[in-house]
Amino acid sequence: MVTKGFTTCLWFDGNAEEAADFYLSVFKDGTLGRIGRYTEAGPGPAGEVMVVEFEVNGQKFIGLNGGPQFPFTEAVSFQIHCADQAEADHYWAELTRDGGQEVACGWLKDKFGVSWQVTPVEAIELIADPDPERAARATTAMLGMKKLDVAAMRRAADGG
Repeated sequence: MVTKGFTTCLWFDGNAEEAADFYLSVFKDGTLGRIGRYTEAGPGPAGEVMVVEFEVNGQKFIGLNGGPQFPFTEAVSFQIHCADQAEADHYWAELTRDGGQEVACGWLKDKFGVSWQVTPVEAIELIADPDPERAARATTAMLGMKKLDVAAMRRAADGG
């Protein structure tokens, strides 16, 4: 039986199970699902992990150990809608630990190369302010940041 909805497939180079464990440690609401292994039929070595199912924050994923052919790029990213600065700081710290990279404007790459946008709700409200001058000042402040700092964006929007 096919269920409705979407599952995002993430292509890894041999470390899908490690990635699933990492994401389950970062996000509070997560579960590990089935783990499928390569058989004698291949194409990977028999017994090695082929796919790992996991779910975080209600989103279903499959980590596929497909090989080095298709590395992650910024063309696809996952946006984390954070209630406040403290939640954004938490996810930023967790996703950049152990080799993740800060990029710009709230974007980062985790240690597997997956791109994330860690976005406090108020940051979006500030750059979409109905007053175009406030929005421009908040946006200008944001463009100079790696991790978004809502207080600094608010001060900039207010002209301070």
